Amino acid sequence: MSNAACPPSSASVSLAGDPRWLVPLSLLAMYVIWGSTYLAIRYALASYPPFLLAAMRFAVAGTLLFAVLRLRGVALPTRRQWRNAAIVGTLLLAGGNGLVCFAEQTVSSGIAAVAVASMPLFAAVFAGMNGEWPSRTETAGLLLGFVGVVVLNLGAGLSGSPLGALALIGAAMAWAFGSVWSKRQDMPNGPMNTAAQMLCASVSLIVIALLHGERLPSHPQASATAALVYLVVFGSIVAFSAYLYVLKKVRPAVATSYAYVNPPVAVLFGVAIAGEHVGPFDLAGMAIILVGVGIITMLRTRKA
Repeated sequence: MSNAACPPSSASVSLAGDPRWLVPLSLLAMYVIWGSTYLAIRYALASYPPFLLAAMRFAVAGTLLFAVLRLRGVALPTRRQWRNAAIVGTLLLAGGNGLVCFAEQTVSSGIAAVAVASMPLFAAVFAGMNGEWPSRTETAGLLLGFVGVVVLNLGAGLSGSPLGALALIGAAMAWAFGSVWSKRQDMPNGPMNTAAQMLCASVSLIVIALLHGERLPSHPQASATAALVYLVVFGSIVAFSAYLYVLKKVRPAVATSYAYVNPPVAVLFGVAIAGEHVGPFDLAGMAIILVGVGIITMLRTRKA
């Protein structure tokens, strides 16, 4: 039944468009879905190489979303918006997600999520470079968070994979810089922003994959393909759309708060479903990082 034939009531319109509901629901989607995608990436990597996995994920999701939006009459982004979407998409998705996929070849899904939890720390630093310098208490949170990153690197989860550790820190920095930089740019509106960034990122990822010598598997496992489908539908279209919506409505510190909720969720999924092991240094590093990020987020939420 079309909306024209049966228009929604004013109450339902108010509820659906009320940021008081949409922001918390979007945050919840980011917390749970992105917490589970770390494990989904691990299962998908059983058959698909890392950068091609990310490229396929965002190419399919971006194409589907773009086609639906165009059929609904949504305007194309301007040339400037396409350029900005290419830059932000490359940072967030090619740099951020692509490097996470690369790291998870040698690092467990739970530990990867813990390392990426340092992202809001880098976001606070980059925001400071744009004039939003942290207070003394926020600086203490930053220093505490970075101590947590150091402790995390002492654990077996990352110490056994120096390249994976570097990839995860690079992913956190790329995502943080892209998130802060995008706040001041002319970006496409609404879901078209999501579609444009995914399409642009998929091109960047294909180039990286080719340079990395990756090839598509001839006989991928069914579980790996199912994980890829989950990443496309939920990890990309649903959760990333929620993130871009929240990023436009609240301060970066609140929008990036998912980074300290995702690690416990990811660790829980990894231990319960995949039998992953988390050592004492890993737990200590996670706790320190989350406290540091929590200090920054709570203070900035009060300022907002």
